Order: sequence, then C-alpha cells, then structure tokens
Amino acid sequence: MKQPAPAQRGKPAAKNKRKSREELNQEARDRKRDKKHSGLKSGSRANPETQNASKGQGKQSADPRTGSKKPVALVAEGKTLPAKKPAAQPKPKAEKVRLTPEEELAKLENDERLDKLLDRLESGETLSGEEQAWLDETLDRIDELMETLGIALDDDADDEQAEEDMMRLLKGN
Repeated sequence: MKQPAPAQRGKPAAKNKRKSREELNQEARDRKRDKKHSGLKSGSRANPETQNASKGQGKQSADPRTGSKKPVALVAEGKTLPAKKPAAQPKPKAEKVRLTPEEELAKLENDERLDKLLDRLESGETLSGEEQAWLDETLDRIDELMETLGIALDDDADDEQAEEDMMRLLKGN
C-alpha cells in the first residue's frame, strides 16, 4: 500500500478541499441573486420620487431623465416636402336628368347668382377671380346653347348689317 505523502514542514497543515458540484452551483446562485438585486427598483424613471416635497417646495424637481431636451427637426434642412395639392371636391350633382338645351338656357337666364354678378359688373365693382371665372364660364355656356338653338343675338345682327352697309359703300365707289 501506498503511504500518504509527509506533510510539509514550514507551512501549516491546511488541506485544500475540492468543492463538490452542488456547492459550486449554490455559490453561483448566491452570486446571481446578489447581482440581480443591485440597482434601482423598476419604474423609477417613469415615476420619480419627490424628495423636495417634504423640504418645502422651494425648487421644482428637475426632470430625472437623461438626454437632450432639444427638439429634433423631422425634415432635413434645405429640403422641403412637396406641397400637397388640395383635394378636388367633387361637384354635387343636383340633377341627374339631362336637360334639353331650351330648359338649360332658361335655367341659366333665371339664375339669381348670375343676375347679381352682372348687376355688380354694371355698377363698376370688380369681381374676385373665382366669381369672374364662374361668370365667364356661365356666359360661354349661354352662348353655346343659343348657337345650338339657332338664336341670334341682337348685337350680331347689327354687325352683319354694318358689314352689308360697308360692302355697299365700297361697291358704290
């Protein structure tokens, strides 16, 4: 049989005992538990404690959140977003039944808005761009309907008569 090695003479007799797997696991769990509990409690950023409340409301508590409070531009400098065009509003369809040219002409001639705008023009007022555009469009439509129906304006008759008179004068000379 083998005999144990003799103890060293200058050092105290302390045996280095190897730890079992269970002991190592338990120490690791203890270290993990200690490490887990180091730090602030959860929710401390969102719910800061008010320390100054008991001391007498001299200063308002500073915001404990870290970071810059400077607002950040969401669009890069120098670049602008393309201007959005206003959505075209669909024109209300008051009448789905198509009018005959005679009915449409009668309706346009009896239009109150047209009468008011024409009265304003005769009195010397200037119309806004939208009103002027509507007036021009309506008068053009009246002219088209009158041509379709074969109705001649009195002004056109005077022009034709003036042309005939000019032709007579030229031929007579």
